[in-house]
Amino acid sequence: MDGELGAFLRSRREALRPEQVGLPAGPRRRTPGLRRAEVATLAQVSVEYLTRLEQGRDNRPSPEILAALADALRLDDADRRHLQQLASVDQHRQLCAGERPMVSRTVRPTVRTLLEALRDRPAYLLNRLGDVLAWNEPFDRLARPLGLLDAEHPNLVWYLLADERAREHFPDWADLADQQVADLHRLRGGDPATDIFAERLDRTVGEPFRSRWQRRPVAAQSSGVRRLRHPEVGPLQLAYETLELAGDQQRLTVAQPADADSAAALDRLLGRRPGSLRSVAG
Repeated sequence: MDGELGAFLRSRREALRPEQVGLPAGPRRRTPGLRRAEVATLAQVSVEYLTRLEQGRDNRPSPEILAALADALRLDDADRRHLQQLASVDQHRQLCAGERPMVSRTVRPTVRTLLEALRDRPAYLLNRLGDVLAWNEPFDRLARPLGLLDAEHPNLVWYLLADERAREHFPDWADLADQQVADLHRLRGGDPATDIFAERLDRTVGEPFRSRWQRRPVAAQSSGVRRLRHPEVGPLQLAYETLELAGDQQRLTVAQPADADSAAALDRLLGRRPGSLRSVAG
């Protein structure tokens, strides 16, 4: 995370168009987005100070300066939270010297029980790297024909970006890839394992990953609808809801059909007959 505060500010400055802040674009601009001097003027800080921040030579901006920079850069709520987190990480680095948050790969028994209790809906558990730590039987039937569970230790981010089958199965592949990279970046939290994983993706995948990672996205959707071309039952639309297990730094995602056709297709995939009775324990 060294220098990440400055890199994040620079990425947002370069992504902001002059007309978004009421400035003329002009024909002679040689830099993407806004110039440092323009952001400094909008935030009422010196160009020298903004340069020090972006170059990582100063990592202790006051809350007031952070707020002014966030306003000048037109940051949304997710970007503002991430900026505050980066400033907090930098300012408290010495208090936590030598300590790095570990990537969680242990699944609590109660979480496994919850997954098993979801008998009719695909559900799975991810850690911050996108490792698929646990899943239930409906998700196994849904994901295994896609090739997602082929690896001994499956990883959703790696599958989406490095496995060509993902582009075939997910019509909205680009949006889904954006979301997964945003989650990877948002949950980075100073953990070197994330940077090592990102380097592996960069070497293996190249530009489709690199361009997304360099944009430093952090706004990921915790719910929505995903379209899927399933090789066994055809098109599916699945509404998903993601729950954060903050203490474990894990995410539990549950999917359910978003329309009647998808409900019927999911029933066929899971071997269920609509309207049939099933026994309930207890």
